[in-house]
Amino acid sequence: MIDLRLVREHPDLVKASQRARGADESRVDELLAADAARRDAVKRADDLRAEQKAASQAVRKASPEERPAVLERARALAAEVKEAEEALRAADATLREAHLRIPNVVHDGVPPGGEDDAVTLRTVGEVPTYDFPVRDHLEIGEALGAIDMERGAKVSGARFYFLTGPGAMLEFALAQLAIGQAVSAGFTPVVAPALVKPAAMEGTGFLGEHDEEVYRVERDDLYLVGTSEVALAGMRSNEVLDLSGGPLRYAGWSSCFRREAGSYGKDTRGIIRVHWFDKVEMFSFCRPEEAAEEHLRLLAWEEQFLQALELPYRVVDIAAGDLGTSAARKYDIEAWFPSQGTYRELTSTSDCTTFQARRLGTRYRDADGRNQTAATLNGTLCAIARTVACLLEVHQRADGSVYVPKALRPWLGGVEALTPGMTLVAPVPSHDG
Repeated sequence: MIDLRLVREHPDLVKASQRARGADESRVDELLAADAARRDAVKRADDLRAEQKAASQAVRKASPEERPAVLERARALAAEVKEAEEALRAADATLREAHLRIPNVVHDGVPPGGEDDAVTLRTVGEVPTYDFPVRDHLEIGEALGAIDMERGAKVSGARFYFLTGPGAMLEFALAQLAIGQAVSAGFTPVVAPALVKPAAMEGTGFLGEHDEEVYRVERDDLYLVGTSEVALAGMRSNEVLDLSGGPLRYAGWSSCFRREAGSYGKDTRGIIRVHWFDKVEMFSFCRPEEAAEEHLRLLAWEEQFLQALELPYRVVDIAAGDLGTSAARKYDIEAWFPSQGTYRELTSTSDCTTFQARRLGTRYRDADGRNQTAATLNGTLCAIARTVACLLEVHQRADGSVYVPKALRPWLGGVEALTPGMTLVAPVPSHDG
């Protein structure tokens, strides 16, 4: 949630952020009213408790003649205190509800508008040309024995799939490459749970307006995560972090689940938009003043990964109306998909400032030893299914084979191409001596 002091001192700034997002700016006034009502409720409860304490002392000092009246006053005050404390609890709940309804305040310079208003910052790599009819990733994957949508649907329904043979090997290769790069950059690798409690989902901003996208296990009151960002943020909730040595970085591996509600008709073919996929996610805790620089570092690591895969891409600055609840700024990297003749999102990275950490109670000690709210950032290093789809399309060849980028070969037995009917070769460590 956003800092209440910011809302009190600069309500017009928060309203401008709401307008940029296309959100309801009257929610700012509702939050201010709820904040004022809660402060009034706090003062009334405190004043009545002070009166009650004074009345209790008066009972001890009262003469026999005064005692009945003083006792009656003390009893009346006790009832008023109880009523005031109930009113304070209600005011707290109303304030929290109003507070949770307001998304993060967007950074200066974020493009206004919606999904179609993202600004391209740079384009990297040349769009490939082919002297043969371009096939999409599903046609290529089926011919390779790498993707099986039909049996995925038989077992689990629409938008599920099996990665088989070279497809499965590609997943493991991508995971190894991504985790290896992250560890080399100083990230702590984490295998994260895919089921989390409601507090983690709410704390990261994935409930409320995003409810329709989330799978819930009602019997156990748990949620299936759409990204390991949720588990990684929740992992350090209600803790005081040591950030004296710089940002604290984790690279999380988990399966991710998304209902994709409202997206029917979009990318229904293949494995670009599916209900389940595996992902390596970068997550960073840092001091708020370091967040903008850390955001650019996460973006640079994403670019490094896509360059290793020899994929052409562009970096876009996402418009305010297309930001998630928690993000103050988000950069997407869109890679080229030949079958669609366009760039499509492959990774994204978001600066969530103190929004998530304030909800989750994640703090750090400043130079004076005082607890302050940390900042959080996240960035997709590799969403496996979509990356497999892009690799198959970009690196396709006329004979049905697919070129393997050099960076992936160590985990694919050194092969330079995936071919239909190929014999799989696994990387086997040497045991010399």
